Amino acid sequence: MPNLNDILVLLPEFYLVAVACLLLLLDAFMKPEQRHWLHWISIVVLLVAAYMVVAGQPEVTVTAFGGMFVRDQVSEILKVFALLCTVLVLIYARPYLRERKQFIGEFYTLMIFAVIGVMLLVSAGNLVMVYLGLELLTLSSYALVALNRDSSLSSEAAIKYFVLGALSSGMLLYGMSMVYGATGSLDLAQLHTVATQSAMPNLLVFGLIFMLVGIAFKLGAAPFHMWIPDVYQGASTPVTTFIASTSKLAAFGMAWRLLETGLGGLSQHWQPMLAAVAVLSMAIGNLVAIVQSNLKRMLAYSTISHMGYLLMGLVNAGPEGYSSAMFYAISYALMSTVSFGVILALARAGFECEEISDLKGLNQRSPWFAALMALALFSLAGVPPLFGFYAKYLVLQAAIDAHMLWLAIVGAVFAIIGLYYYLHVVKVMYFDKPEEGGADQPQADASLRVVLSINALALLVLGVYWGPLLGWCRHSFGLG
Repeated sequence: MPNLNDILVLLPEFYLVAVACLLLLLDAFMKPEQRHWLHWISIVVLLVAAYMVVAGQPEVTVTAFGGMFVRDQVSEILKVFALLCTVLVLIYARPYLRERKQFIGEFYTLMIFAVIGVMLLVSAGNLVMVYLGLELLTLSSYALVALNRDSSLSSEAAIKYFVLGALSSGMLLYGMSMVYGATGSLDLAQLHTVATQSAMPNLLVFGLIFMLVGIAFKLGAAPFHMWIPDVYQGASTPVTTFIASTSKLAAFGMAWRLLETGLGGLSQHWQPMLAAVAVLSMAIGNLVAIVQSNLKRMLAYSTISHMGYLLMGLVNAGPEGYSSAMFYAISYALMSTVSFGVILALARAGFECEEISDLKGLNQRSPWFAALMALALFSLAGVPPLFGFYAKYLVLQAAIDAHMLWLAIVGAVFAIIGLYYYLHVVKVMYFDKPEEGGADQPQADASLRVVLSINALALLVLGVYWGPLLGWCRHSFGLG
């Protein structure tokens, strides 16, 4: 039976569930002209939840509901940044949704339920909780992608996402059932203890392979990346921003919980598999991104390549590697919110700003937004002294420490190749002549301009003063 301690450990999650239900009721009774209150209420709710996560974080790891839920420093960091990234998405989305008559309560409610899924997933201490958090996140994401019912592209993307997502969830669940059959336990801590002593090692490794398929799909890593370009292009840009940032933090949390907390004793089996997936992701992501003309599809393939670099940190299979992978996930989430935030700022009614050619001559029309986009692109490319450079350096170092120098070399080579398509967009913004109907002087509201500017400048500040954030990540994995 649950007790008061269980409730207190899950207080931020229970709080968000209660507020999400309350927002559903408010939306039902609100007039259309009052809907803007939902926007600001949702932002305040998420900020309060972030405060509750930090203020209520115990000094030692605690569990609830018989070990199904774990509250530790790793989950704390991931929850805080997931909540902050979702706040950024909501701020950037407001003018976009209002102009397209998508300013509806369902968007905010689904966002909050998706964040609850993220929070459950990164705190999972049991295979059942992993699946519960994952499905809450993905089901909410399916609905968010399909929210624009007037767009055939959104409907097509949602169907593809749903079908492929259901397939990957089935594989993950099948892998979990094999692991349970081999060990007789669903608890991740117990799995870590009995995994290496299992009487059925072949069944256990068989289950591990299927679980890796589910992890790779949620990360968007090759060869399970098929959904990423279509969903990024078909979904409305605010939803794409959420999937590119908050969902990737959740995917990292799931990968770490399953591979280290649960099956850390089998690292000799999953390390080479992750290395192969990392190489494929970097190769496919960087090479295919070069030929894209659609900006959102280019950023989708960029995501695939970045997940390859994130996996390089996990390949290390040690605290140094895990902390570098978490640092990379956070850096990518912040970089992607800036790049998609600029797209949202430039979009207007009847113009989505989704083609690279739409950015032609942006520097002449809006030099500040061109500079913000350039900051995001250079950071994604790993150009010093920006945030993305140090994140790449850390995962490359983690691969070297794991005695995989070849993997670090492959990563460095593809980082140089990837620089091309980022520079191409910068060249279009600064050296091409503006086109009629292209990105004009943005009419974005003040909150979007201010927050987007802070978000982008943070990439520069964190590129120089990365120490406190890295220290926080390292401390969460028991490093000094």
